[in-house]
Amino acid sequence: QVQVAESGGGLVQAGGSLRLSCTASGTSFSIDHVDWYRQPPEKQREWVAGMPGSGVSSVTGRFTVSRDNAKGPVNLEISSLKPEDTGIYYCNVRGLRNIRGTLLPFDMWGQGTQVTVSS
Repeated sequence: QVQVAESGGGLVQAGGSLRLSCTASGTSFSIDHVDWYRQPPEKQREWVAGMPGSGVSSVTGRFTVSRDNAKGPVNLEISSLKPEDTGIYYCNVRGLRNIRGTLLPFDMWGQGTQVTVSS
């Protein structure tokens, strides 16, 4: 079983920046892609940014997804924070698990981390 956990959320002021981390744990697995989503209050979950498991960083506007090393967490950095960035941020990890020599796909979500931006 692969487990995913987000961390780094909190209360920040508008204009600041924040770094969230997504950690996948388990045995015998590889990551194909990591995506970050967010769910603002009373709205639907929406895609924010993503990157391949190979570690090539991705920049989408104010959102940068990166990985310090092949085994480390996948980070989401948000710059110039706005009150509308408030919400629960989720990490979705897709990849392959090696179960007794058979590669099986997995698609796991974390529990989310709350980000609140004050004006």
